[in-house]
This record gives sequence, structure tokens and C-alpha cells, in this order.
Amino acid sequence: MAAYSTSWYFTILYFFTFCVKSLTAGSNSSFYFNNFGQNSGFDSVLALYGDAKAVNGGLSVQLTAPVDSSAGRVIYKNRIKFYGGIPEKLVSFSTYFSFSISSDSGNGDGLAFVVFSDVFPVDLFDDDGSFGLSNGGNFKFLSVEFDINGNHVGIDSSNFVSLKVRNLSSVNLGLNSGNRLQAWIDYESMSRRLEVRLNKFGETRPIDPLLFEHIDLPKIWPEKEGFFVGLSSSNGNSAQLCNVYSWSFKTRRAPDWMHSVAVDPNLLKQGEENEVKVHKSSDCVMRVLSALILGIGLGALGSFIGMFVWTVFAKRQPISPEEYAVKPVVHEKASANEKQ
Repeated sequence: MAAYSTSWYFTILYFFTFCVKSLTAGSNSSFYFNNFGQNSGFDSVLALYGDAKAVNGGLSVQLTAPVDSSAGRVIYKNRIKFYGGIPEKLVSFSTYFSFSISSDSGNGDGLAFVVFSDVFPVDLFDDDGSFGLSNGGNFKFLSVEFDINGNHVGIDSSNFVSLKVRNLSSVNLGLNSGNRLQAWIDYESMSRRLEVRLNKFGETRPIDPLLFEHIDLPKIWPEKEGFFVGLSSSNGNSAQLCNVYSWSFKTRRAPDWMHSVAVDPNLLKQGEENEVKVHKSSDCVMRVLSALILGIGLGALGSFIGMFVWTVFAKRQPISPEEYAVKPVVHEKASANEKQ
């Protein structure tokens, strides 16, 4: 009986653990490619548009051709959810890529990492637009631009008038040198903070970001839309070449014990006291589910202990004849009890 009870408890515990993992697994999306050769399988995950193509045996993806008015993009095929898990929380994301840009005239655009809504058709990008993207209209996007014209990095939101810009001459970096560079871009959903780091290839990731900005993604896409991510480039009237050598991307969800609403720094400056309340029915469901899992686990542990005790004491060997002879009084009492 104890063995059956323990088996039942562990079956239920496994079932609920599987359900919880299934509910939270959809909030994570990731990929990593350090080359784009035939054996990498990148074409099953990434799509190439415009003049983009894998070159040099897959060593890199060349986004622009060495001719005027060339544009190309590499886009992650899978739709990414802004919100994930139970309860739903805005996801954070991180991306890393290494690239090079070479231009004799310096009149090309450069390279842009872009995040855009999944309701916008990818094939409607404007090759004549900045960085090979559409500018204006209904196209809402978040991008980090690596502009060779001013040798700067900028953060853009739905237009290419940057919210914040950092000139790279101050950190001894040049975008149009043809040298390989590497970039790290991180978005933290808790603080709504976007950070950008840049360094020469082979160097370590800088501790301090090159620039950062407060970006409230739900205000850009209030309908909880999904999004796509990509790298895009155009060369305008130049022969700019842009190559991407590696690219990785990953989303992550904040732990449940962390608060799901970012603190507005403006309110902190004003010294106002604000009590942020986030009580959702899904929170209660998770608490009940957690308590149920804990109860099942404790029940299984109790059943295991009971089974162990039963195994040790219920199957003891009969008293030997020598023990009968040594302790006759105890034997007689036992016999009396048996008769009762």
C-alpha cells in the first residue's frame, strides 16, 4: 500500500513539474551562429533578404554588394513574444554579433540591429531607406545604428533621429576601417534599460556600456505584439561592404520573486511615494499551484519514510530459541497477548 501511495505521489509531482516547465518554456528564444556555412543550418533559422548572401564558404554573411544602392538584411525567422510565462512578464533580451564595414568614400549608412513588430511584412522593407529599413509611416521599430558617416552609435525609436548618440572617436574605434568589431546589446525589462557595448574583435566585453537609454517597449507596441529581430545594412551611393561573421540572440524572463513593473526614474526624482500593486489572478493560481506541488512533495516524502519504517520493522525475523531460553518471562507475556 505504501509503495502504491508513493508511486502515485511521484506521478502527480512529475506531472505538475512538467506543466510548469511547459508554461515557462515559451518565454525563451535563442540561437547562436559563429559561421554561416552549409553545415551550420543557419538557413533553417535565419532568412536573407535583398543583396544579403553567405560568402567565403559561409565565413560571413555579406549584407551589401560592392555596388551603389545595395541593401540587405538577415532576419530571425521565428516570432518572439514580448511577454512570456505565468504570470506574464515582459522579457529581457541580449544579442551579440561581430561585423566589419569597409567603405572608400564613407558615404554608406552602416549597420543596424533592429527590433520590429511581427505585423509588419518583412518583404516591404525599403531598400532606399536608411540602413535598408523603412522610415516613417506605420513602421514602428527599435534599432541600434552603427553609422559610418559620423562614426557613431545611436539608439533609435521608430525614426532615425537618434534618442542618444555616442561618437566612437572618443574610445578609439572606427566603423569604416574594415576591421572586425563586436557588439553587445542588452535590454533589461525590469529597468526598461537598453545598453550598447562595442569593442575590437578579440577584446573582452566592456564593463561599462558605450551608451544606454530608457526604452519602454510596451509604449512602442501597446498591444503586446510579437516581434522579429534582424541586422540590416545599405550603402547609398557608395560601394560600402558590410559583413556579419557571427550572431547570437537570447530572451530571458525575470524570476517570479522580482517585481514585474519598472520604477519610473522621474517619480524618484520628484520624491513621490508610490505603492505599485500588481495583484493578478494568475499570481494566485501560481501560489496555489506552488502550494500544491509542495504538499505533494511532502506527502511523497512522508510515504517514503513510512514505507522505510514498514520494511524495517514489519519484516523482522522470529525470536530465536536461545532468546526464548534467556528471557522466558518476556516469552510468556508475548504468548498471553497472542491468546487475547
